[in-house]
Amino acid sequence: MFHESASTSQTLCLMVDEAIKMVWSGHKDGKVRSWKMDQQFTDGNAFKEGLSWQAHKTPVLSMTMSFYGDIWTGAEGGNIRIWPWEGLEKSLGLTQEERRMAAVLIERSVIDLRAQVTINGVCNMPSSDVKYLLSDNVRAKVWAAATQTFSLWNARTRELLKVFNLEGQIENRVDTPSQDQPVEDGDNVKFVFKGKKDKPHGFLQRSLNALIGAADAVRRVAKGAGTLVEDTKKIKAMMIAADGVIWTGCSNGLIIHWDGNGNRVQDFTRHATAVQSLCSHGSRIWVGYATGNIQILDLEGNLVAGWVAHNEPVIKLVVGHGHLFSLATHGGVRGWNISSPATIDSTLRQQLSERADMYTRRDKVTIMIGTWNVSQGRASETALKSWLGSSAVSDVDIVVVGLQEVEMGAGFLAMSAARETVGLEGSAVGQWWLDHIGNTLNERTVFERVGSRQLAALLIAVWVRKTVRPHVGDLDVAVVACGLGRAIGNKGGVGLRLRVHDRLICFVNCHLAAHLEAVNKRNADFDHIFRTMTFSRSSAAAGVSSANQAVKTSNQTTPTSPEEARPDLAEADMVIFNGDLNYRLFGISYDEARDLVSQRSFDWLRQKDQLRAEMKAGKVFQGMREAILMFPPTYKFEIGKPGLGGYDSGEKKRIPAWCDRVLYRDNKEGTTTKECSLDCPVIASISQYDACMDVVESDHKPVRCKLNLDIAHVDKAVRRQEFAKILVTNEDIRSSIEELRFIPDTSVSTDTIELQNQDTFCFKITNPSHEHCVFFKIACLGLCANADPNCRPRGSFGFPRWLHVAPAAGLIQPEQEVDVSVHHEELHKLEDLTGGAAQSWWAEDGKDKELTLVVTVRGSCSTDVKTHRVTLRHRSIPPR
Repeated sequence: MFHESASTSQTLCLMVDEAIKMVWSGHKDGKVRSWKMDQQFTDGNAFKEGLSWQAHKTPVLSMTMSFYGDIWTGAEGGNIRIWPWEGLEKSLGLTQEERRMAAVLIERSVIDLRAQVTINGVCNMPSSDVKYLLSDNVRAKVWAAATQTFSLWNARTRELLKVFNLEGQIENRVDTPSQDQPVEDGDNVKFVFKGKKDKPHGFLQRSLNALIGAADAVRRVAKGAGTLVEDTKKIKAMMIAADGVIWTGCSNGLIIHWDGNGNRVQDFTRHATAVQSLCSHGSRIWVGYATGNIQILDLEGNLVAGWVAHNEPVIKLVVGHGHLFSLATHGGVRGWNISSPATIDSTLRQQLSERADMYTRRDKVTIMIGTWNVSQGRASETALKSWLGSSAVSDVDIVVVGLQEVEMGAGFLAMSAARETVGLEGSAVGQWWLDHIGNTLNERTVFERVGSRQLAALLIAVWVRKTVRPHVGDLDVAVVACGLGRAIGNKGGVGLRLRVHDRLICFVNCHLAAHLEAVNKRNADFDHIFRTMTFSRSSAAAGVSSANQAVKTSNQTTPTSPEEARPDLAEADMVIFNGDLNYRLFGISYDEARDLVSQRSFDWLRQKDQLRAEMKAGKVFQGMREAILMFPPTYKFEIGKPGLGGYDSGEKKRIPAWCDRVLYRDNKEGTTTKECSLDCPVIASISQYDACMDVVESDHKPVRCKLNLDIAHVDKAVRRQEFAKILVTNEDIRSSIEELRFIPDTSVSTDTIELQNQDTFCFKITNPSHEHCVFFKIACLGLCANADPNCRPRGSFGFPRWLHVAPAAGLIQPEQEVDVSVHHEELHKLEDLTGGAAQSWWAEDGKDKELTLVVTVRGSCSTDVKTHRVTLRHRSIPPR
């Protein structure tokens, strides 16, 4: 059951304010909106929007709530604005009918930091987009971060403390507004853009020199020498740990640890891919990566554990109710016990495995793989129907088509290499093939194209029967160039990866090195494709090709950590290679081969097959299988000439060969099992493997292979039910969970604080445990007995601006204590900050004011808390 709001502009950031039970959202239209968490719903009611206002003229990219309840928002061009709690409080107190006036009140209270630190038209703030805002409530500071720079602010005075970069170096330069970013100037927004760069010349010459030049350019770009390379070290995630330490994660996998003053303490890499998300709870830090991996670090940055959580980038991590929840780009949310890895995990796995029969489901799926070297031609409707017509696919659930030599020529290959470097792929000819194959498969009514990928002359696409489509998803694409300099796509591989009934199946369309004598080169091409093919989820809609996966070249660095050593293709449940593999017949003459073909003596011919010999020697396609070749060699024919008499009879008289092949590896390889199970989830058998010898549009014949798959998978709903039963009934697990809830019996040295004429009051929080550390947080309820009952508690930690508490959060080691100081700020300084609002805390009637400080303590992994309450009594002091 859920409730959703009316349609709004795209939401770019969210923030929860537990103090006043509010959710704040920042939007693409520049507005900030509020949503009450405790709304009462009836059927059909929408999630109602509360207070909203125009925060920026450009999208609100980031937001945070400071130590004092102010909302800070970040936008494009380095713009940061503060919405003081005093203005928010007044507006929140207005009725629904007065909402417009409430928005005006807030907008008038704005503090524009960029304008505040700009003197004589120059500014010492970074002008890059403010993508991250972080409130350090331990030290009452606010961090603002762009992709490579930070600014650090005093949350109380709103003063700029420091500007520094990713290397920790202080930047004292003076910035002027960026020329390619919109700049906010009061109510006016000016958009200024750089002039267009001159287009490159001479890159499209149809010559071998152009082709070599393109290969060299791609190699330079891969090494980082080209101007098209995106900087590999950018901030992608930011958070503050429970002990008050700030952490940032970068696009190159680097994790940086900062102290509270913006000094770089240490940096390290635990995984060689981009950090996408960070989260902390107690003594643990979780890191989500672009590969879908999650790692656990301790507060010193040491690696505790790691696992593959998703097949897609982990873009968000949060902790709640004893679990870590992870969100990936495919929209999937998964939960993990915050104690994992622990003994409870092994117990759960064992108990669940014993109940596997209850939640195991088995399904059958039929896949047809078609491969054809089209020799730069275009097929007739008759040819496509002969190859992939309704009679051929009547019992097929998934159709995968791989084409080679879709388009060739030095100019085209050079252009394709250049387009790949900037993330573009595909061609008009490739689209022609996709459209016409789709028509042959009745794409609109029977099948749905779920993805495709083109690398120069290579094209792969997949269609799924509409009735099966709900069980197929998570499309990934990949390319590896094997042409000139491992950079040009006339040779290489294009791959698609699908999740079918929760099992990963990879399809790779290849075109390997040509010529009879190039056996070792073909073997090397396969090895390069298998080792370096890296899949990346398409961001395009289903059925649309993706250019997100750049060409994988031999110059790219290889992963060094053990968990990256295993190739993506090795991790799949099933891998299917197809294409023009170019293996020939050896030790036989043209005439001998023609005679054996005419006699259909394929047993003799197979003994001369290079691919079969190389596989038997373990040199290529290791662990893969192929059906018995019972059709004539598919290469080389004279275009337009039908029948076996169409074999090459020209001057070169190329020996007929089975160049066009389909090979596969399932889970059964290397096992003795005969049945499909969760331990051996994909078992395949071949029901058809043939060539369409009547097709004459190319010098190759199209080949097709039909695979019948038995797939075992988990019924997740049933497994969740069994999981819940185990948690309730297993005594060992229940006791382990209870142990996680343990909180040391901490003590606070006082329950009353008197702030009269003394400036500072100190109290202690003590952790008596011999082995357990604790984490504490101090918040202020903000209400007292003499206060207006309609007064709202401040957001965040709830501290009024006149009250200083330090530290307000942190870690206490076993048998240690922490000193907390409490004092009030001078009134005349506060009036400068708040425009006189601070005087409301000094009552003219001479009565005391009372606040309640709440000290919250939690264990290392516990989500339970213990609280101590301290009454703070402040004697009224008349204004000076």
